[in-house]
Amino acid sequence: MVAGEGTREGTSRRLGGGMLRVTYIGHATLLIEVGGKKILTDPNFDPALGRLLPRVSAPGIALAALPKLDAILVTHAHADHLSFDSLDALPDDIPLFAPPVIARWLGKQGYKHAIPVAPGEEAELDGVIIRAASAEHKGNRYGVDRWRSAANMYLIDTNRVSCFFAGDTALTPDTTRLVEDNLVAKGRSLDIALLPIGYAPWWKPGFRKGHLTSSDALTLFERLQAKYFIPYHWGTFNHVTSTAFDAIDRLRATLQNHPLHPAVKILEPGTTFVLPAASE
Repeated sequence: MVAGEGTREGTSRRLGGGMLRVTYIGHATLLIEVGGKKILTDPNFDPALGRLLPRVSAPGIALAALPKLDAILVTHAHADHLSFDSLDALPDDIPLFAPPVIARWLGKQGYKHAIPVAPGEEAELDGVIIRAASAEHKGNRYGVDRWRSAANMYLIDTNRVSCFFAGDTALTPDTTRLVEDNLVAKGRSLDIALLPIGYAPWWKPGFRKGHLTSSDALTLFERLQAKYFIPYHWGTFNHVTSTAFDAIDRLRATLQNHPLHPAVKILEPGTTFVLPAASE
């Protein structure tokens, strides 16, 4: 199922720098097709999270059905964003971009295609620029590995279309800086904001120190002044203090009377949003 797609002829004319398609696979795993490149984010196709929390919906694209990829983006080391089983099933002859400490760790684990991208740095894929910034999130995989806590956000840009992938982050005054410095300051607008949404009960106030609630994500969308917002982090895994659908249910309820409702594209797993030609 494809949302927002034009005619087949119109789409085929836009397979270069002006094409931008996003498919929701599940949790933080999305397939971004931009500038003729196919980029997979935070791959996790596992049947359960931590072998304890079962997956409640199948991946929107099965691992075996993925198209030929050009790059993988990893934002941090948490198991829901970095699955070794998924990495093992993916190509090892394409760049795997990650925060430097994560890239070095992955390299020692045998993932020699891991390439460090530090905050303030960028990588290029034949005209597709991937810029990194720090996320407000403690990304260490275990309780004792604070040295592995780095977390990135990424801005993907062809100089015609752009997409911001936040990974996991809290809402801070700096969360918009990557977009402001590289797009807004140059008179451009962000096309698509890919933002995580979460939910925590009232007795878990620390959640928002490293995560976005659905309300926070909507606020960040407004601050980014993006044309479209695609939420992720929902419909995939139940958590100890919330279900897989708590956050998206709250977002849907908020959107009913929200002026930005038409710009929020909620993708079921396997659904694709294509940036309309008029937005380029």
